Amino acid sequence: MTDCLTLKKSNCKNCYKCIRHCPVKSIRFSGNQAHIIGDECILCGQCFVVCPQNAKEIVNDTEKVRVLLQSGEKVVVSLAPSFIANYDGVGIDAMRQALKALGFYDVEETAIGATIVKKEYERILSEGVSDIVISSCCHSVNLLIQKYFPRELPYLADVLSPMQAHCIDIKKRYPGAKTVFIGPCVAKKDEVQRYEGIVDAALTYEELTEWLKEKGITLRSEMDNTEESRARFFPTAGGILKTMTQDAPGYTYLAIDGTENCIAALRDIESGKIHRCFIEMSACTGSCIGGPVMEKYHRSPVKDYMAVSGYAGKKDFRIADQDPLALKKQFGVLDKSSRVPSESEISDVLRQMGKTRPEDELNCGSCGYDTCREKAVAILQGKAEISMCLPYLKEKAESFSDNIVNNTPNGLMVLNDKLEVQQINAAARKIMNIRSASDVLGEPVIRILDPSVFAKVLESRRSVRDMRVYLAEYKKYIEQTVIYDQDYHLLICIMRDVTDEENEKKKKESISRQTIEIADNVVDKQMRIVQEIASLLGETAAETKIALTKLKESITDE
Repeated sequence: MTDCLTLKKSNCKNCYKCIRHCPVKSIRFSGNQAHIIGDECILCGQCFVVCPQNAKEIVNDTEKVRVLLQSGEKVVVSLAPSFIANYDGVGIDAMRQALKALGFYDVEETAIGATIVKKEYERILSEGVSDIVISSCCHSVNLLIQKYFPRELPYLADVLSPMQAHCIDIKKRYPGAKTVFIGPCVAKKDEVQRYEGIVDAALTYEELTEWLKEKGITLRSEMDNTEESRARFFPTAGGILKTMTQDAPGYTYLAIDGTENCIAALRDIESGKIHRCFIEMSACTGSCIGGPVMEKYHRSPVKDYMAVSGYAGKKDFRIADQDPLALKKQFGVLDKSSRVPSESEISDVLRQMGKTRPEDELNCGSCGYDTCREKAVAILQGKAEISMCLPYLKEKAESFSDNIVNNTPNGLMVLNDKLEVQQINAAARKIMNIRSASDVLGEPVIRILDPSVFAKVLESRRSVRDMRVYLAEYKKYIEQTVIYDQDYHLLICIMRDVTDEENEKKKKESISRQTIEIADNVVDKQMRIVQEIASLLGETAAETKIALTKLKESITDE
């Protein structure tokens, strides 16, 4: 596959919207980025349409067309008939004038090629040889059959697309001319490159609009009326049928749009249930007016259909007789690289995803795959990762958090903004002597705790940390932290049982008081002893003094 769709680095993470909308699941995920698998993609453009981050981009070929214009050759535009829906009130003459201002030699409607193609379909059906004929106008449908339903290739009409038939006709009438297709389709860019030499480049309406804006060219609101323009119906659902005579004996004519519906029809054909019919198939819902560029930037299905219907005439474009051989197109099988894993490999991956029983396979589709089994196959093919399973991730996260919550020694309790208990762990229940969580879940916290601190935190939106509280009812001391979660409007209470610490602290304080009292008593007693000794020493000294004085006096008298 040519690189018509590219991806830019973006905030692509855990979204999976593109894989959910991809009808053939041709997207793989690596490094939190989605990557298109080229040989599996059918270029329906749905990933481009639905990506909320605009990570998918259509390759811009404006510069390539500028080079064609500078080559000196005549460059003629084949303008898809859906233009009337994309550019409100602007007819082909006004479009021609604007595009000539860009440097194009002339502009014609692709509907001319559609007339050529529908006549060839009528010729094939008139022969009555083919059991089933599937229209080959939509390149995405062609790729779908070539890649995913190769057994139905014999039913795909071997006819050029309207774009190709028209551009071949242009080159016949303008020898040496270059052709540029402009429309709402991503797949046409691939068709241009896959079948070289027919169309030289393809632009989308978005590219054309930007180019006109850059050059300051304004489209005139001017309509024209051409009765011979019935093929302008081609870009609508059932539009091909509207232009056909539908008179081939024994054939049923029906139109199917939307890739999922096309896949269902191809499965019916594969099962042998369908016979003798002409099927108009369009990958886009609503056909080309629901093309990816239209859908992303100009999605108005009813208004767009009315615009096409009002612009289409009652008769066919006048075209010269065509050689059926010149309109033939060969469609070969396009192999995909994906291998088919074994049953044991699939079962092993399912076990890794936590799906050990059939009832574990929820098939919720949140990963983008319709069934868990398809997801397991994609994992083995390197397209998906186990982490893309949201129920698996949820259970894993819950299991991990539950292990932490239930095994932490701290009590944990969660309250809503009505101060009702939403969650409580075993440690918290033990602190408050609560037998079972169901006894308090959904109940006001006032039933088990003083709510004042919670009301204060809820009102102020400011957390309270490491506040020591005595729970008299439970005879417990706790160190309490209350946090307010602004995102989820929840109060988280963390309780650490510090009863033993508090009792130990009180015991130490009691011992300290007793020690101080004993020390005080010892000091007092020592002071008394000192005082008594001092008193006795004083008396003894006085008596000694008296005795010595008397002795002195007696010696002196002698």
